Amino acid sequence: MLFMVIEQFRNDDPGPVGERFKQLGRMLPEKVVYHASWLEPTGARCFQLMEASDRGLIEAWTRRWDDLASFEIIPVLTSADFWGKREVLSSEF
Repeated sequence: MLFMVIEQFRNDDPGPVGERFKQLGRMLPEKVVYHASWLEPTGARCFQLMEASDRGLIEAWTRRWDDLASFEIIPVLTSADFWGKREVLSSEF
């Protein structure tokens, strides 16, 4: 399952997160896969595409960082998966 994780840096400051990342890496739990990330030009938020079998694994990862950022976790589908599922549902009726 894919998740878009929106990370809001405390005080809009990515510095502390960057320092921890340099020291400890991403600190992902086993079975969580990082795919890609993007930052707002202001550096206030980071958008990360993650993969895990369930949301609980993503939450275990965010707890390792929640002293430096807050997180919104959104389950997402690829466009192909979304439209493929809609076609299957439409053909069933």
